[in-house]
Amino acid sequence: MEKIKLDLPVIVEGRYDRQKLASVADCEIITTEGFGIFHDEEKKKYVSQVAGNGVYVLTDSDSAGRLIRSYISGFLPAGRIINIYVPAVKGKEKRKSAPSADGLLGVEGTDVETLRCVLEKYAVREKKGRITKADLYGMGLSGGKDSSRLRDGVAVKLGLPPGITCNAFLDAVNRLTDMETLLKMCSEAENENILNSSARKD
Repeated sequence: MEKIKLDLPVIVEGRYDRQKLASVADCEIITTEGFGIFHDEEKKKYVSQVAGNGVYVLTDSDSAGRLIRSYISGFLPAGRIINIYVPAVKGKEKRKSAPSADGLLGVEGTDVETLRCVLEKYAVREKKGRITKADLYGMGLSGGKDSSRLRDGVAVKLGLPPGITCNAFLDAVNRLTDMETLLKMCSEAENENILNSSARKD
């Protein structure tokens, strides 16, 4: 099957993530060596250089992956990072004796078809219109008492990890969907929350 061509470098955590990504994508791949980038000034300098036009960040959806994403966003200028997320799926990589601390599969453990689907969605740039923070507020996805729960519900429908920040969510929806689809997903997630709340009361 033809590899997906990406126009920017992709940052992943380790060499097994690199191997999995290289099997489906044609792009430059940079590894952080886990938390190694935290103390590797040469690596940070190189990432800053190659991210001149932007860079994709594809770390695991667990707490360690989120920490690495946050660290990278701390030394790269705003607007340079395009976050890509694999679904938060419970499981353990085959080569490991135990699951990660969060019990989730990482990039390495994501099946090829799912990874292809994720990358293809992020490769699409044409959208019907840009979704704004005001739009998210109007839909109840930010600024409200139950916004984080509703946002998590929509995130899962988009294949994003629950607990994603509002800013990261906004960036992702603008790359993955359009306003019409987002409104539909929001309505579905809201109805599911109402049903779940009723079930808990019963």
